[in-house]
Amino acid sequence: MKIFTIVGSLRKESYNMHLAKTMQDRYKDKIEIEIADIRSLPHFDQDEENNPPQAVKKFKESVASADGVIIITPEYNWSIPGVIKNALDWASRVDKVFIGKAVMALGATPGMLGTVRAQMHLREILAAPGIQAKILPPGGNEVLIGFAHQKFDEQAGQLVDEGTLSFLDSKVEAFIDFVKSEAH
Repeated sequence: MKIFTIVGSLRKESYNMHLAKTMQDRYKDKIEIEIADIRSLPHFDQDEENNPPQAVKKFKESVASADGVIIITPEYNWSIPGVIKNALDWASRVDKVFIGKAVMALGATPGMLGTVRAQMHLREILAAPGIQAKILPPGGNEVLIGFAHQKFDEQAGQLVDEGTLSFLDSKVEAFIDFVKSEAH
């Protein structure tokens, strides 16, 4: 199963990128995780949407060819970072590659609430007419990793908290089942 993963932090030592890489390694026998290069995406420009730059074409092709998408978001000012919004804006235009795509949202932060506000905002955006993603339903499937600085080995760049890993295991299994159930 191919899963395209969008990480909303460009910071070199991002907990969210560490989370993506932990998942890429931990679940390699179950899913193939490709991490998007959203740093290379130019600012969305409607004048270029019908003939977008190569980086945008590659990004959209990766979303379209994936069985599902994971979006890992930090929380900036109670919302998602601009780089995620920019990527979603490109994806929502012309061929609209997210429509019907299974998506899982998660995030890590040093704060207590584990990106809850950003994920609520992300869910609203993913329901927009140009996106219409099939989001892993809430009600126990939220992965909100608070106090990230206590749960990651920053030297190794890996999530190491056993309770969080166990919870994540169950939510990734739920997402795999969700992707299979949403397959057309």
